[in-house]
Amino acid sequence: MRPSPAASYHAGPLVWVGILATTCLTLFFFQKILWLVVPFLLGLIMYYGLLPAKVRLVLAGLSHDAAATVVSLLACVVLVLVLVLSLPWVAAHAVDWQSSAARYLDGGVSLLIATLRELERHLDFLANAGLSERVAIQIEHFTTHFAEQYLTSAAITMAAWAPSLVLAPFLTFFMLRDGWRFKRFVSRAVPNAFFERTLYLLNQVDRTARNYFIGLLQLTLLDTLCLALGLWLLGVSAPLFLGLLTAVLAWVPYIGSILGCILVVLVAATDFPGQPQAAYGAVVLFLFVRLLDDFFFMPMTIGKSLKMHPLLTVLMIFVGGAVAGVPGLMLVLPVLGVTMVFGETIGRVVTDERLRARHRHAKALRVAEAARGL
Repeated sequence: MRPSPAASYHAGPLVWVGILATTCLTLFFFQKILWLVVPFLLGLIMYYGLLPAKVRLVLAGLSHDAAATVVSLLACVVLVLVLVLSLPWVAAHAVDWQSSAARYLDGGVSLLIATLRELERHLDFLANAGLSERVAIQIEHFTTHFAEQYLTSAAITMAAWAPSLVLAPFLTFFMLRDGWRFKRFVSRAVPNAFFERTLYLLNQVDRTARNYFIGLLQLTLLDTLCLALGLWLLGVSAPLFLGLLTAVLAWVPYIGSILGCILVVLVAATDFPGQPQAAYGAVVLFLFVRLLDDFFFMPMTIGKSLKMHPLLTVLMIFVGGAVAGVPGLMLVLPVLGVTMVFGETIGRVVTDERLRARHRHAKALRVAEAARGL
């Protein structure tokens, strides 16, 4: 039997132009409704974390609704227990953390001023400008007026985001309970000739989203191990915790990496006062790991999970940042992965003459059946 043209289908230039254009438009749209996109992503992460437990309960004989309810209630109970048990410990160490934060900030400021003064010794135009003194004055002004200038706006922003974040557990529950119903609803809405392709599309979209989060966890593990090993060799305190924290911050490309680098430099400058070489070594380590991350680790984990070419993975990160800023950096790869599935599936349907012939024949049969007996 002659194989279907879709069996050996490969997306062409027009399909890829449509995929990339749709990805950019979707990122631009998501930037406008970020208040909904963020809780949806959090809910999706929790959904894939709880889905295996729900599937086990369904296989054990429970209904989909009962299994989703049991899993959601157990997750809520675990979360409440963690919060109740951790709050006393957090309250007991809050003062220590505050003093430690102030100590690390002082260490970072001392490193910055010492570096500027060293530059002034070698560069006359910096010495004439009094750069170190100006920076010291600006830092003192910032720390003095921080609360009145920034704390109120930060509190308002957190209060505005809090209601939307509460949506995440509700979205997770309804995904667990009604996800299979949504798939059946969509599959019933398409013509019978395209039923198999629709099932394939839904399965591939689900696999793409799941593989993205699996690749993200793999990337986090690689970053944690590399950073922790480098920080341990430099002698920085708590290398594993710092490596994990900075790897999680790197979930937000570039912005999160900058924050993580600043955090590591502050700790290194405080651990080794008067030895700026340790802080400079931490910066070099961070830059090295980021290069590995962008050009090797990310294509090998997230890019491989989504079956993307490494060059496309790197380029689309820059495109996502240019189109939608920080949200674009976070969302570009999963959005591109899902758009690829839609684009390639539509391309297969359009180029499969047998599928389109089946659809035309089915329409003709329905018309003939409706006209019978008139």
